[in-house]
Amino acid sequence: MSADRPGPLPAVTPIAGFHAVVPAGGAGTRLWPLSRAGRPKFLLDLTGSGRTLLQATIDRLLPLTGPGGVLVVTGSVHADAVRAQLPEVGADDVLPEPSPRDSMAAIGLAAAVLERRHGGEAVLGSFAADHVITGPEEFARAVREGVAAARAGYVATIGIEATEPSTAFGYVHAGEPLGVAQAPSARHVVGFTEKPDAATATQYLATGEYRWNAGMFIVQAGVLLDHLAAQIPALAAGVRRIAAAWDTPARDDEVAATWPGLTKIAIDHAIAEPVAEAGGVAVVPGGFGWDDIGDFASLAALLASPSGARPATRTLGDEQAVLRIGADDALVVTAGRAVSVVGIPGAVVVDTPDAVLVTTRAHAQAVKAAVDAWRAAGRADLL
Repeated sequence: MSADRPGPLPAVTPIAGFHAVVPAGGAGTRLWPLSRAGRPKFLLDLTGSGRTLLQATIDRLLPLTGPGGVLVVTGSVHADAVRAQLPEVGADDVLPEPSPRDSMAAIGLAAAVLERRHGGEAVLGSFAADHVITGPEEFARAVREGVAAARAGYVATIGIEATEPSTAFGYVHAGEPLGVAQAPSARHVVGFTEKPDAATATQYLATGEYRWNAGMFIVQAGVLLDHLAAQIPALAAGVRRIAAAWDTPARDDEVAATWPGLTKIAIDHAIAEPVAEAGGVAVVPGGFGWDDIGDFASLAALLASPSGARPATRTLGDEQAVLRIGADDALVVTAGRAVSVVGIPGAVVVDTPDAVLVTTRAHAQAVKAAVDAWRAAGRADLL
């Protein structure tokens, strides 16, 4: 899958009443030492496009929402960096959360703020800050259909076309057509499946009924919060209580009193799965390129795909500082120091000022174990 390409996106008409919510959290531990707790992957340019993953996300969404249509929910420690990267997003539209409470609290808070500011019929679309998407026209089409399904009362998700039987992603099972005129490709969701084994994933692809679940959800703010009130009443009440104080001087006190007690749960488990069982979730197929850059194997494949910005490469940083002998496929991340890789096919070398990682793409998912080990050794400075 190719990286986001710099330059202007195709002109599109903003969708009336549509707001984008961008949860920007996580430490990206499988991309350590490049991604750190203090500077996670969404704040980094991992594609060589000159834009960070967060900036590229906003570049995609603002044409669909229009000015003032994006809310970014991020940790308090990252709020200043987010505001600095996104001058086009108003300071009041960056919602800091004092501690991570998983995606439901983050998206629920944004929904409750939107409900207070724009009413319960406002449609929100939640899109992660650290995904790479190509094909903006197809992305826009899928979002528009998702908004139409949301206005019909559904929780809509965008299902990514599965190109291989991956065990790294969850799957969404598409059923019968939804029957919403402005969402002709939308279907009812039969159910969601967590990361399956290889045999199961292969069976899924053979049916043609399954797509990857990228965690993109589009829904009216009031509908989302009402579903949440039915599933986890205390969480719904909590985010609505915080939202009532958000644009007032009482915000800090209310957040301090309420946020730490909110249920820590993903939106998939809190809303998507139970509401799908009741027939209330729709899926719109997304035919655009998508990558969540989950580890260095994914990054290597991404960088090796040519884009309009640069030729195919497996270097992030100065190509002239990298020498490969018998390791043409090695991924190298360097800040400028000369790196030589000799006779190690599939190597991954990440050189940063205070830490070096040497592994292979085959072991990319195990990088998190190094982070855990340094944490256990008391090396918080490396995290």
